Amino acid sequence: MKKRKSKIKAIIFDIGGVLELSNTELVKTPGKHSQFWNKGVHNYVAKKLGISLDRYFDSIDAPYTESMEGKVSEEKATKTLAQNLQLSVKKLKRLYFNAYAGNFNTNMGLYHKAWKLKKQGYKIAILSDQWNLSKPALAPKRTMKKFDVVMISCEVGLRKPNPEIYKRTLRQLKVHAKEVIFIDNQEWNLKPAKKLGMKTILFKNNKQTIEELDGMLD
Repeated sequence: MKKRKSKIKAIIFDIGGVLELSNTELVKTPGKHSQFWNKGVHNYVAKKLGISLDRYFDSIDAPYTESMEGKVSEEKATKTLAQNLQLSVKKLKRLYFNAYAGNFNTNMGLYHKAWKLKKQGYKIAILSDQWNLSKPALAPKRTMKKFDVVMISCEVGLRKPNPEIYKRTLRQLKVHAKEVIFIDNQEWNLKPAKKLGMKTILFKNNKQTIEELDGMLD
């Protein structure tokens, strides 16, 4: 196994759009909590429930945002959403697990690259915005435990692009920003990392990302 010779000590990966690839595009919704949503996931859930997307988004808007930002406990967010959608908690969890699992493909090529980097002596980390109902499918514990640091928004009460979640990740990794490469599929999430001094890669595909990554590590 080739040993580490770079000044880089850690590589941080996003999940959605990087380690988990969506089958559908993101869409921006109107309203108080306007943000980007995965079209396939939410179309799937609304269709299964037999309700319009407008009614669906009205039902999940606040619980989704509060959970994503860790402002409420997972239990409270789940119960509120179950009540809003008139489902049992058990059925709600199963519905969303199937929605996320069916609309994302695990990017095993990039996961294997991450694990190879760890064997070479680099620290590897996760920095991802997730809510309590996406996490079981997209950030399963059995996979996350292979990373040195896992920073999930709904668990830490911060989300990208808040600079503090990047700083907290660095502290847990015990590295300086200049010793880190951060990979994300959204430019707005890379900007705070660049400002702190991290090297960044905008993920487009595995070939491009791995070529850029290897170039930074030489």
